[in-house]
Amino acid sequence: MNGILVLNKPAGLSSAQGVARVKRMLRADHTGHTGTLDPFASGVLVCCINQATRLARFLMSSRKVYEGTLTLGIETDTQDATGKVVAQHRWDATTLPDLQRVFQRFEGHSLQAPPAYSALKHQGVPLYRLARQGRPIRKPPRPIFISRLRILDVAMPRVHFDVCCSPGTYIRTLAADIGRELGCGGHLSALARLESDGFSLNQAITLDDLGSLTSRGAQAAALIPMADALRDMPGVAAGPELLAKIRHGSPVTRPDLAIGSWPESTALNPFVKVLDGRGELAAVLECTDAGHTLKYAGVFIGAGH
Repeated sequence: MNGILVLNKPAGLSSAQGVARVKRMLRADHTGHTGTLDPFASGVLVCCINQATRLARFLMSSRKVYEGTLTLGIETDTQDATGKVVAQHRWDATTLPDLQRVFQRFEGHSLQAPPAYSALKHQGVPLYRLARQGRPIRKPPRPIFISRLRILDVAMPRVHFDVCCSPGTYIRTLAADIGRELGCGGHLSALARLESDGFSLNQAITLDDLGSLTSRGAQAAALIPMADALRDMPGVAAGPELLAKIRHGSPVTRPDLAIGSWPESTALNPFVKVLDGRGELAAVLECTDAGHTLKYAGVFIGAGH
């Protein structure tokens, strides 16, 4: 039971609660996720099961895709529909050209200040906990990149949109910033994550469907194998000698991989996955600039290999 489970998290459930339910259903020893999804939001939550928890760092750099609804005229302390209303403004003078112009401004590279109500930590304490205690902390703005920001539908004062962005982008902050730029304020009233870390909503399973699989003893069908989860990472099929080296932690060199040249994609991605005879993940190796010896970035080979 090692692999990735793509959960279609329902609204009203925290990411930690969602992962905890998956852990109980699968009777897993270890679980984790690759990026928090706010409790009021629904959609893709990538869960790592058992040994796959060690793959999280290889998955977390991919883009995120969301659909959301911006409600104009109302600002909240959390920047979403769960918060307390802190200001209200007229929005009826806002036109579609105004919306299109402001939305376009937020595409590309920019700096975004993380919200006071977030899971980021200050001196080991989550910011949302400090904010609830009346001690909000403002973290310095961080670089983000929005490659696409489109208006899908307008039914004033609600604006339905989709966004493709870099990890670490707060969509509720984006919504609040757009409202502020329009001059009428606003908050994020609905959010669904459609894609995360290369996994999409059509690959996701609901908790009810997972429960149904589990009741039939077919829960393994919900898991994406670890090797398949690293689909953008170049792979090498290992023979018995290389597998023996990996099993014993012996040094591995480029010639051991038996490939004519190092995969071109490692210019951006220095990692390569090593597969056993069954196509299962045996190890992840890292190519450094110094010599032909590779570094172990993760060993997953089991006693049965």
